[in-house]
Amino acid sequence: MIAFNEAHERFVTHLSEKDRAESTIIAYKKDIQQLLSHIGDSTEKTHVHHINTDDVQSFLATLDDQKYTKKSISRKLNSIKTFFRFLKLNDLIVDDPSSVISHPKFDTPAPRILTKTEYRALRDAAREDHRTYAIIELLLQTGIRIGELAQIQLADIDINSENGSRTLHIPESRTTLERNIPLNKAAISALSEYLEERVETDSPHAFVTRTGKPLLVRNIRASIDRYYEKAGIDSAKVNDLRHTWIAHHIKSGTSLITISKMAGHRRLATTEKYLEYVDLQNGAGVDLDEL
Repeated sequence: MIAFNEAHERFVTHLSEKDRAESTIIAYKKDIQQLLSHIGDSTEKTHVHHINTDDVQSFLATLDDQKYTKKSISRKLNSIKTFFRFLKLNDLIVDDPSSVISHPKFDTPAPRILTKTEYRALRDAAREDHRTYAIIELLLQTGIRIGELAQIQLADIDINSENGSRTLHIPESRTTLERNIPLNKAAISALSEYLEERVETDSPHAFVTRTGKPLLVRNIRASIDRYYEKAGIDSAKVNDLRHTWIAHHIKSGTSLITISKMAGHRRLATTEKYLEYVDLQNGAGVDLDEL
């Protein structure tokens, strides 16, 4: 028999050993603690092998009563299923009480695709902040994820190649496919301006704070959100720059296979979903240097 606290600690240790992202570990840790606290308070159970399907469903129903979105509940259920799968694989429980529970169905909102007026306003708003401007330009011109951008190192940026090639290298990781993305004039110009004034630091990361520490995802997101607000752009997030990049490439006639590879999609079907949201009839070629 294993008590709640010990099972929780072992699970978190397991996630760390699997090299899960820190944000994932924090989310899973919080979700499982929330589940175990609910069961302990409502049933007085203290050992994981006593947990049954009704206990898990009671927790999910409580989340629904507390007005959690179906998407949030589905994410928490994913954490719960991962937790019990770990316990069963390690012979800490006999039956998985979450195995018969289905994820709630919810509609995935359409991706937010910025108009030319919007992304030009965002650029103008950040123009004097060379670091944030370079970040916005890189996200808008390459379609990389914010997590990938935070991990870019100086060695990954090639804007001075003798053979004329200008590329951004994205290394492979657990969540990222390795790829080399061509850089256009707009991205090169913005990066060059930023790198000229980048603080001196031993950090290999391209984007750093004024004290030379690697810029974190939350710092990047907060900075871009600030310029969205300054530009008067409502209901837009950092990931919408990636959506915009994909949509405009589709409108310009770039093949879906090429877009999929540059975006780092593991399945072509992920790229194809954007066809539903792009007006190809009015999609006369887009000059991506003018994005």
